[in-house]
Amino acid sequence: MQVFVMLLAAGGTCLGLLAAAAVAVNPDRPNPPSSLPIHRRQKRDWIWNQMHIDEEKNGSLPHYVGKIKSSVNRKNTKYQLKGESAGKVFQVDESTGDVYAFERLDREKISEYQLIALVVDKNTEKNLESPSSFTIKVHDINDNWPVFTHRVFNASVPEMSGIGTSVIQVTAMDADDPTVADHASVVYQLLKGEEHFSIRGSGLIVTANKNLDREKQAKYEIVVEARDAQGLRGESGTATVLISLQDVNDNFPIFTQSRYLFSVPEDIRVGSPLGSLFVEDPDEPQNRKTKYSIVQGEYRDTFTIEPDPSRNEGIIKPMKPLDYERIRQYSFTIEATDPTIDLRYLSSTSTKNIARVIINVTDVDEPPAFQQPFYHFQLRENQKKPLIGSVLAVDPDAAKRSIRYSIRRTSDKGQFFGITKQGNIYNEKELDREVYPWCNLTVEAKELDSSGTPTGKESIVQVHIEVLDENDNAPEFAKPYEPKVCENAAQGKLVVQISAIDKDITPRDAKFKFSLSTEDSNFTLTDNHDNTANITVKYGYFDRERTKVHQLPVLISDNGRPSLTGTSMLDVTVCKCNERGEFTLCEEVAAQVGISIQALVAIFLCILTITVITLLMILRRRLRKQARAHGKSVPEIHEQLVTYDEEGGGEMDTTSYDVSVLNSVRHGGTKPPRPALDTRPSLYAQVQKPPRHAPGAHGPGEMAAMIEVKKDEADHDGGGPPYDTLHIYGYEGAESIAESLSSLGTDSSDSDIDYDFLNDWGPRFKMLAELYGSDPREELVY
Repeated sequence: MQVFVMLLAAGGTCLGLLAAAAVAVNPDRPNPPSSLPIHRRQKRDWIWNQMHIDEEKNGSLPHYVGKIKSSVNRKNTKYQLKGESAGKVFQVDESTGDVYAFERLDREKISEYQLIALVVDKNTEKNLESPSSFTIKVHDINDNWPVFTHRVFNASVPEMSGIGTSVIQVTAMDADDPTVADHASVVYQLLKGEEHFSIRGSGLIVTANKNLDREKQAKYEIVVEARDAQGLRGESGTATVLISLQDVNDNFPIFTQSRYLFSVPEDIRVGSPLGSLFVEDPDEPQNRKTKYSIVQGEYRDTFTIEPDPSRNEGIIKPMKPLDYERIRQYSFTIEATDPTIDLRYLSSTSTKNIARVIINVTDVDEPPAFQQPFYHFQLRENQKKPLIGSVLAVDPDAAKRSIRYSIRRTSDKGQFFGITKQGNIYNEKELDREVYPWCNLTVEAKELDSSGTPTGKESIVQVHIEVLDENDNAPEFAKPYEPKVCENAAQGKLVVQISAIDKDITPRDAKFKFSLSTEDSNFTLTDNHDNTANITVKYGYFDRERTKVHQLPVLISDNGRPSLTGTSMLDVTVCKCNERGEFTLCEEVAAQVGISIQALVAIFLCILTITVITLLMILRRRLRKQARAHGKSVPEIHEQLVTYDEEGGGEMDTTSYDVSVLNSVRHGGTKPPRPALDTRPSLYAQVQKPPRHAPGAHGPGEMAAMIEVKKDEADHDGGGPPYDTLHIYGYEGAESIAESLSSLGTDSSDSDIDYDFLNDWGPRFKMLAELYGSDPREELVY
């Protein structure tokens, strides 16, 4: 900025002029108080315009761009440039302010340059003016040709499309300035493929031929040129466009032959392919909608033709079983059409879509064939019939071989039935419908040759036998009833309402009749005529002390033919009740709905067991009496009873020792030893016990010493039998004073042994003496 100091001439003095000059030289210096008022200096402006330069300018470098200058007109001023491109691309003459470009400029790279101009003092390098930014614009020249965004474009269009159908939009870019007239304008042109396609000014490629047939040519390659509007060209101004034709359904299927011949066995499975009909359809598989149909012949319902678009064929399949004996050849005419074809795109007018089909059936040895797919027979229960129903299978071949029937034993029900050679089914056992309502059988038919040997051809059929119901079950209670009645019940009090069921098939009009088999009771039965009955109190008041449970036999009859009557027992329990009529004390009574066979068998076994035990007890008493008559003691009888089945030495075990020594203590003397099986004396017979009242005897102490001696002798006796077996420890033998430990005789009073000697054995045997002591007042009753 520039500041001018104006001095007032009127009334001015030399001092005022000098002061004004001083202020102009040093504006930062403060004015003295005595100075006159002055104008502040104003900011000076740069006096140069915006600069321009053409790109790609020919001529020697540097190129003059423009001039910067300021109103500061002093000899010590200097111009400078600052910025990214200052000093490299652009430089300024320090004294004149002329700006020069030292490089050829390309607008497509940089279209504008931003610089800063400065005016500084040469000596102090201080700014004489404020820095100012300015722009150098590069003017565009038409020096670029159009370039396509892709070198190769891919496109597609449906075949047989009309003229002018859009295919693809191609684009070429010109780097020149679009604001300058026609510098960036592009003109498109086809160099190859113009007979089928054309291009518009915007670069849109369209069809130029309506007969683009994919079946003749599926792909096209065209070349597009992009040219500058002012005629500037280059090698990169071309591109290739690959155009594929999309298939449409525009062709009829045509048979490859006019006559098809097939041979197929008669046992071919229904739905299995027996042959193929080939056609020609150049369309792609997704556009092949061939439909095959039989147009002449009687076998539209015998065969079907399924299309296979991927292989251009129709597959013939039988819809029914073929029979050589019935029809040996099938002949019919077929047609192939395409109902989805678009006639606008139709490229072929050929009508060669009809062919003749001949199918020859060959003979096969087939298994027997039943006349029905299954059989249903009925049989009344509880009847044995020689003929329930018949099945029939025949040989479908011309040989007409014999057939043998049999029932497969696939279940337990098969054993109830048999079948004859003629296929007649009969039952070998009467059936109960309530157990077997239905019987399903599998009947097998085997083909036989002339010698009666099965040929291996067989077939099966299901036979369903329905067992019809007979009225062979009497009615019974619908459920177990446990009625209760108060002992002070009033007359007419309802006790229970009963209903009935029948195991037989109950018809809708079934009627059950109820009645009591006896009127001699305190109850009344009233039939409600709706298959229910009421049991009420007849007189009132029940003697509970006398009878706690009243058994009412109820007769229930049905209306079947013949009518059956059953008796069901109803147990009515008499209970004590409170004032409100609530039961307080009742006897639990098990429901009696009849006794089964298993219960009867159990009762019989119990009775038999009791009888056997009784006989054994009588036999035992008899043996005891006989033993007493022959002088044998009870312990000896016990010994025989408990040891007769042992595997040990039996009676020999009891003779291997002698208890006379112990008996001598009781009787005060010795007892002759029992006869032994051998001549060797008993070990126990070798020692004598002194009398228990003998002078100098010491009681139990000497007895213990004697036992120790005997034990020592037994331990060192190598010839003695092995008495350490288990059964020996169950008793002491017949001659022991303690007698047998068996419990069989503990409750008997027939023993003649006096146990009073236990009282002499001291306080240790006191309890035993009390247990076995005799009481003359005590009597045992058998």
